[in-house]
Amino acid sequence: MTIFTRIIQGEIPSYKVAENETCYAFLDINPIVKGHTLVVPKLPEPEADYIFDLDNQTLSDLMVFAKKVAKGIKEATGCKRVGVAVMGMEVNHVHIHLVPMKKEKDMLFTNPKLQLSSEEMAKIANSIAEAIEKC
Repeated sequence: MTIFTRIIQGEIPSYKVAENETCYAFLDINPIVKGHTLVVPKLPEPEADYIFDLDNQTLSDLMVFAKKVAKGIKEATGCKRVGVAVMGMEVNHVHIHLVPMKKEKDMLFTNPKLQLSSEEMAKIANSIAEAIEKC
């Protein structure tokens, strides 16, 4: 069982911004910018770790859900765009990074990770969640 499955099941706490029957979105605990969010599909074990191994319906559900989350991130953060990255090397569970961008350099994963307090993370998660509800 992956750490993301454990997060989805509530065994590990997260800063959830959205959830539906098939997907879950939460703040990255090592963000490269404020609002950096991960979107994951709810998968049976063994979890797929490569996005293009997903069946078409799961891939479609994941991307449509990510689109809604991205609109909420854009609204909540005031960013110019929301960048999308699918790397999948750090956790063996399909996941999409949604990164608020004011400039292209905001999307560099080699940038130093932010150290945010739990209060600030909760505030960011709540503002994104509220924005998603309005979308």
